Amino acid sequence: MPLTVACAQIAPMKAEVSSNLDKIAEVALQASSEGADLVLFPEASTTGYFLEGGVLESSLTKEELCKQLGQRLTDKLSKPLDLALGFYENAEGQLFNAAAYIELTREGPGLRGSYRKFFLPTYGVFDEERFVTPGRQLGVFETRLGKMGLLICEDTWHSILPTLTALAGAQILLVPTASPARGFGESQIGNLDRYQRLLRGVSEEHGIFCVNSQLCGFEGGKGFVGGSMVIDPMGKVLVQSPVAEEHLLMAELDMELIRIARAQSPLISDLQTAWGELRQIVIEEL
Repeated sequence: MPLTVACAQIAPMKAEVSSNLDKIAEVALQASSEGADLVLFPEASTTGYFLEGGVLESSLTKEELCKQLGQRLTDKLSKPLDLALGFYENAEGQLFNAAAYIELTREGPGLRGSYRKFFLPTYGVFDEERFVTPGRQLGVFETRLGKMGLLICEDTWHSILPTLTALAGAQILLVPTASPARGFGESQIGNLDRYQRLLRGVSEEHGIFCVNSQLCGFEGGKGFVGGSMVIDPMGKVLVQSPVAEEHLLMAELDMELIRIARAQSPLISDLQTAWGELRQIVIEEL
């Protein structure tokens, strides 16, 4: 059964949590009115990315995030809507770069799953590990729309995590991202080109959809690239947002393509068959 996803490419105001939640709710309602079943927002969409020592003051618990979105959206939705979005999570004083998957209905919001960023970059303009703690669990969970996987930005640059997410059964990989533009000597911005190549490879190898929502706008002189994209299980880019501007990207996903892709290229089933031996190699040799 087809489902419609939306990538909400936004530029949040730094550390303005309430205003950013208002904006997220407004964009979610627009996407729902245009037929979206699921809306993916970028990494750190409630606050902006470069908070550094200000993470604590702008962090939320998963329950607070769910409640505040419910207060803004429950009475305004004419049909169920799922949201996935990045935020800074406060878990009893421990801080994480996280993402939550929330189902919104007329009865109220429900948290269906969450994920904490595993790989925290500490190179170039990045210094995440000074301010947040790495997660250590996969984010794969059942939803009314199918089995979802969540990874955040840098996690997709390490092929092991998309592979484990696919092995755990994800049919759609949701990737909220905040990526400052870099590499301007090419026909396409370098890091955006890399994201496209990475996500196309993930989709083609594992027979899954990849849905990527990129932050845009400027923070402290650093410009976020934009260019959100949706890629089908054959590795084809279905749609892509423009760079450096806010944009609502819509795409219809034909879930039957997952079965077709995996029948034509059964790499994920081969990996599942060999997984026991591969785990043994890891235990004995690494």
